[in-house]
Amino acid sequence: MEHLHQSFTIKYEYNVFFTSGLFAVENPLLNDFLSASQSAAIKKILFVVDEGVVNTNPDLLNQIKAYFLQNNSAQLINDILIVPGGEVVKNDTQYFEQVVQAVNTYGIDRHSFIAAIGGGAVLDLVGYAAAVAHRGVKHIRIPTTVLSQNDSGIGVKNGINYFDKKNFLGTFAPPVAVFNDELFLTTLSDRDWRSGISEAIKVALIKDNEFFEWLTYNAVELGQRDLVVMNRLIWRCAKLHLKHIAGADPFESGSSRPLDFGHWSAHKLEYLTNFEIRHGEAVAMGIALDTVYSHLSGRLSAGDCQRIIQLLQQLGFEITHPLLQVEGADSPILLGLQEFREHLGGELTIMLLNEIGKGEEVHEIDTDILKQAGKLLLDMQFAVQK
Repeated sequence: MEHLHQSFTIKYEYNVFFTSGLFAVENPLLNDFLSASQSAAIKKILFVVDEGVVNTNPDLLNQIKAYFLQNNSAQLINDILIVPGGEVVKNDTQYFEQVVQAVNTYGIDRHSFIAAIGGGAVLDLVGYAAAVAHRGVKHIRIPTTVLSQNDSGIGVKNGINYFDKKNFLGTFAPPVAVFNDELFLTTLSDRDWRSGISEAIKVALIKDNEFFEWLTYNAVELGQRDLVVMNRLIWRCAKLHLKHIAGADPFESGSSRPLDFGHWSAHKLEYLTNFEIRHGEAVAMGIALDTVYSHLSGRLSAGDCQRIIQLLQQLGFEITHPLLQVEGADSPILLGLQEFREHLGGELTIMLLNEIGKGEEVHEIDTDILKQAGKLLLDMQFAVQK
């Protein structure tokens, strides 16, 4: 018998807006966006907010309510849902259920919006809930950290952790818009300010040597919390990230994930430390490990390797951790390679460096070289600490 064949293309598009004081009543940006949404139905908007953001911005909830009293392009659900920040919100399914329950309770339909305000973990959780509720509720992201404004918050991935594996449950579902508000950055701790810079280093290393040079030149200002310089970093990193998403495989149907340079060990390290190590901190260590591995395996020059490690250390990052050391075949970090392969859904694919700004995908990792790389980083870190 003849078979039937179907093929169709869906166009996705969304804007990443940059602003200051998103919820100032005189700022029309959010209201204009909501007004432009084509729908005859009543549009509602439900906010889910990171508890840490509420703590550092104690007037935020009142600002949101005042904004929608003045700007009424959507009906605000006054019961704003507050959830914990950090990986705890992705580890416990009760928070996913809370968001879905709110969608049901307040009648958030496919013409309405769920807006998430917070760091990357909260955005991941809310994005996942929005994607599966009613097979897709419109999702607005309002990232509040460097890491989420320049990387996780502007992409197309959502997810929660399950079976003790990072993002085991998840979707590819783009937001309808992202709003980066610089004022949230001013309330970050020094640790969270620095943490997100690692993702900028990552994307520079695999895509843009000129950006890496810029990061090196501006490292002191970044360390001193220069907001103008940080805004430039976020904008350029976001641009590179969005350009990659627009490429041939935005939903990662293959096994190639170049934007996960340095991440195979970072994801495992987060779990092994019970998330005491921030994602950005783990990524910095993962970048250091894969950089030294790239050098020891004959790909990356000694000079480029040294420059990368020096930049990480100049910005205040630790470049290794005892749990990244490979002592034998049963070393916990090696499980990260197998889990990374499973998460890719195919053969193991790891991005390494040939030079700054140019990567190469490999499908095997030599554990002996990995062991050498770990020991070398330990020596480098010890030398700095002395």
